[in-house]
Amino acid sequence: MRARHFMKLALTAFMATQLSLCVDAAEKKKGNKGKKAGAAQVVSAQSVVTKGSIKRSIQSLVNTYGDKYSQGRSLLSELDNLGNDGAALNAFAKKALVDNNPLLKNRSIVVVERKQYPKDHHNTGTIFQAGEFNHKKFDQAKGGALNVVSLKDGSVRTLLETSQGLVRDPELNFDGTKVIFSYRKDSDDDYHIYEINTDGSNLQQLTALKGVSDLDPFYFSDGKIGFSSTREPKFCGCNRHIMANLFKMEADGANIVQIGKSIEYEGHGVQMPDGRILYNRWEYVDRNFGGGQGLWTSNPDGTNPALYMWQSTPHPLLNARPIPGSNQILAIISSCHDRPWGALAIVDRSKGIEGKKPVVQIWPADSMSRIADELQNYGDSKGFDNFQKQRVKYEDPLPLSKDFFLVSRTIGPMNAGIMGIFLVDRFGNEILIHKSAQAKFGCFDPMLIRTTPKPAAPADKVDYSKKTGTFVVMNVYEGTHMEGVKPGSVKYLRVVDNPPKMFWSGPSYKGHGAQAPAMNFYDFDNKRVLGTVPVEADGSVQFTTPIDKFVYFQLLDENGKMIQSMRSGIIVQPGEVNACIGCHEDRYNAPPSRPISKLAALQKPPFNITEATADTKGNFSYQEAVQPIVDKHCISCHDYDKKAGKKLNLSGDQTALFAVSYIELHKKKMITPVGGGANRIYNAYEWGSYPSKLIKTLEKKHHNVALTDDELKTLITWVDLNAPYYPDYSSAYLKNPSGRSPLTGKEQREIAKLTKVKIERYTHDGPWHFNFTRPELSPILENVKDDATKAKVVEIIKRGSERLKATPRNDMPGYVPSEEHQRRSKRYEELFQRELANRRAIQSGERVYDPGIERD
Repeated sequence: MRARHFMKLALTAFMATQLSLCVDAAEKKKGNKGKKAGAAQVVSAQSVVTKGSIKRSIQSLVNTYGDKYSQGRSLLSELDNLGNDGAALNAFAKKALVDNNPLLKNRSIVVVERKQYPKDHHNTGTIFQAGEFNHKKFDQAKGGALNVVSLKDGSVRTLLETSQGLVRDPELNFDGTKVIFSYRKDSDDDYHIYEINTDGSNLQQLTALKGVSDLDPFYFSDGKIGFSSTREPKFCGCNRHIMANLFKMEADGANIVQIGKSIEYEGHGVQMPDGRILYNRWEYVDRNFGGGQGLWTSNPDGTNPALYMWQSTPHPLLNARPIPGSNQILAIISSCHDRPWGALAIVDRSKGIEGKKPVVQIWPADSMSRIADELQNYGDSKGFDNFQKQRVKYEDPLPLSKDFFLVSRTIGPMNAGIMGIFLVDRFGNEILIHKSAQAKFGCFDPMLIRTTPKPAAPADKVDYSKKTGTFVVMNVYEGTHMEGVKPGSVKYLRVVDNPPKMFWSGPSYKGHGAQAPAMNFYDFDNKRVLGTVPVEADGSVQFTTPIDKFVYFQLLDENGKMIQSMRSGIIVQPGEVNACIGCHEDRYNAPPSRPISKLAALQKPPFNITEATADTKGNFSYQEAVQPIVDKHCISCHDYDKKAGKKLNLSGDQTALFAVSYIELHKKKMITPVGGGANRIYNAYEWGSYPSKLIKTLEKKHHNVALTDDELKTLITWVDLNAPYYPDYSSAYLKNPSGRSPLTGKEQREIAKLTKVKIERYTHDGPWHFNFTRPELSPILENVKDDATKAKVVEIIKRGSERLKATPRNDMPGYVPSEEHQRRSKRYEELFQRELANRRAIQSGERVYDPGIERD
């Protein structure tokens, strides 16, 4: 009731502010009247206050702080005598709620002054790393300063200023004496972690590795430092942007090791009072790119990574921080394709972990009237960009107490992205307390200089001498979306490795998102089955997996067919034992009443997953694993110029991106993969091999086709892995269309001119014009009546055929990656070896630093 009461008050306060908004004279000249909310030219108000909201806030401070806010009673009397003039109310609000607020009185804040980041593909696309896809945008962002602003007199003291570089992501230590931040000196430099005293003394560089970006640093209670980094270079599956994962180091920069390993982004980490890290994580396994951008937790050593909330809600939840004195968090509800800003929200996990239920208050306050529409259908794939429409944007929230928060907020035209620092409270007030004196600069990352309680300090459990970790599932039948799964029907648990995207190409394929290069018909991922583990009669299972793998699990029946799939990923740290209640478990359920020691799986050694248990030597390849089976059993009927081939062509001939059979099986709906599926949890038996028409047909021995057990198992596994095609993201044709075609863009345009057929960027439902195995059978020739023109087109297609022979593609024997992708592979291995060396240093008690960091 109290949360709903606050929401109502906030909404009422907003509606009343129409008479009391304080707007700069310059803004008034622009003439907002009649303009649509959210339009590019709308100028947001600088402060939002009413007499009622100010009164509620003062009363809260009186009740909370007593004598420490002794002037509260007189302020209430003074407020009663004020009129409704906006400027007067705003000045009084600042005096009552900022200047005399015990949380802020006579204090200072650390602020970053800079331009807003240029808009890019995704809310993680702010790194602009040198040498990467969008690096040139750094020059649009450069310039700024790390400042200390006095809330007493408004004076500004500069800790670090740059004209060619950029400062970002400051965080204070727990006694308020040091600031840690990320700094890049110029466009040729990389982001590194630095530390400086709040009085401006003792600037130290803590990281210095070239060719990587170190961002979002934060302090641990034991003195160590966490941060996000591109030290394991990987790239956005639906585009080309570099991603970062969580790392940690000693207080002086020694012994940097990776503690998070999502295949996408991990950032904005902060240590919670119980000692866990709270961070936003973007990842998707067989799901839509707009979802999977929720909050996760882990221990400081990286063990026990677990969903905190919003794994199926298609609205990113960013920059979360615990609210003191409560079980709630303050966060930004953002959009997938936007800057890392959006609506400011208080979220209560005890009310639910998905959709609108946990959102108890939101800013701007009028958003509450439509929050239900934005969040109610949280399981579908829609809405991931809806918060772009916010008429006011918030960023970088900092809770001061359960009722008062600092936040960066827009103060000018939305397209300018100018931000000021505001005090926001739960009673309806938004008070501008600082803005930059430079017209093009905004203010970000407000950090109040103060002492804060240290979180708990969990002991490290990682043993870097180990090469594996252990998973225990107590009962695979426990959890949601397992209806119809009878006890005893789950016989195996499949462990699947979902490797990261380590490479990118230029032109993209629009299969799902912008695959660059093309990977699958309608999905991003490459896969490898690490092993299939027997499930005990009581539903328990125990197994070891190699470290440094992003894995997920599938439940199989006695025939190896998928019953249910995880559709998210997890890692295990060296020597870790990670246990869960069940599959798709309800995160509010208590563990089963039976003692864990009685589980059948624990009465024997864990099943040991090794290289010998893997289904294939490398990642799953359609042309290597599936096409030979099709050629052996199907092609005699299902080929060009065959009656059955006209209904379903299962030829392995090469098109611009995939084999003909692969395209046909998808387009004719012979298989039932989830593709880039919705964010909701699918029911058991809903997708994969069970509903697959192909598998059902083969199980019935269609036309006496008798597959071996291994052949049928391979086809079932392929469908259950979401029908992947390429084994990895590397390419020999990274500058050609979709990063896979042996034809150049110029050659494609030449064919389009000859045939008068518009050849657009390849899409999953578009025409597949070329056959490079048998050029004369290329579908595009059906549009050509003139023999001479047809011969010219065939000649161009044959050039592609010859190229494929000389330079095989990633789905062909003899493949060799491009020089650029070989270089990236070498760099990836160098960085991994550095990671291993740092782990060995921790084992031996040594201290190892980045090159360029010297310590006594």
